Amino acid sequence: MFASGATGLSGEVVNQVFFTILVITVFLLGLITFLMVYFVIRYHQKRNPQPTDVKENIWLEIIWMVVPTLLVLTMFYYGLTGFNFLKKAPEDAMKVRVIARQWSWLFEYENGLKSLDLKVPVGKPIKLMLTSQDVIHSFYAPAFRIKQDVVPGMVNSLWFQPTAVGTFDVFCSQYCGLQHAKMLTKIVVLSEEEFKKWYQTGKEMEAKVPPGAQLFQEKGCKACHSIDGAPGLGPTVKGLFGKTATVLTDGKERTIAADEIYLRKSLLEPNADIVKGFPPIMPSQKGLLADQELDALISYLKELK
Repeated sequence: MFASGATGLSGEVVNQVFFTILVITVFLLGLITFLMVYFVIRYHQKRNPQPTDVKENIWLEIIWMVVPTLLVLTMFYYGLTGFNFLKKAPEDAMKVRVIARQWSWLFEYENGLKSLDLKVPVGKPIKLMLTSQDVIHSFYAPAFRIKQDVVPGMVNSLWFQPTAVGTFDVFCSQYCGLQHAKMLTKIVVLSEEEFKKWYQTGKEMEAKVPPGAQLFQEKGCKACHSIDGAPGLGPTVKGLFGKTATVLTDGKERTIAADEIYLRKSLLEPNADIVKGFPPIMPSQKGLLADQELDALISYLKELK
């Protein structure tokens, strides 16, 4: 959803830069078009049957070097001030950690609450601290005019301040693999009262969800694996435990039992045994899952009959 009037302070800065560049380019387009038409008419062969040499004009040459330089510097100045503004969040901004991975987003709040979409209160500046667990992604929310690359091993930041309640799209604007087009989420702007209620009761609601089911969502497993038998980029996990699977191990085909050892190895070394018919693109969860989280996730997979 793209909504005018919801961009906030950060969006207005971007709008001003865009408008400044638009005015300059439209003016130049009009000027060049006018001069082109004027010269075609003024120096038509009927008006000037005999060609004449045009002598150099030092002032004209100075003008067409100085004026474009000033225009470029003006656009650079507006762009730089806008960039600096977006990078320096207000002191009272609410901090949210953004984790990107193939192919989903995860938002972590200061109280430990986690969410698959970004819920924020209206009128409050929000500082996003972005990092990636695998490849380069890019956080792009067009309604707020914000975009930032999300790079593994780095923490990049930007901020925005929503001014209207609503739901707004977030895309990944950096090609990041086969499911790139489906790496979508939302910014949900709530009233202050609604946000406080969600923020305070969110941990209680999380506690009611089985740890394994919660991890299956938080770790982005649903981006490739369905739990209802539907086909996906990866094999469905419905009824997986206890069955046999045909896999490729070092290029050789073999049949193995989908037991607990297999599930654990698939999470930590996903490309050791590749299920036949599926691409070897699953990222390893080694170092990303604690032992108790790994146990909880395996228990959840075992229950999906």
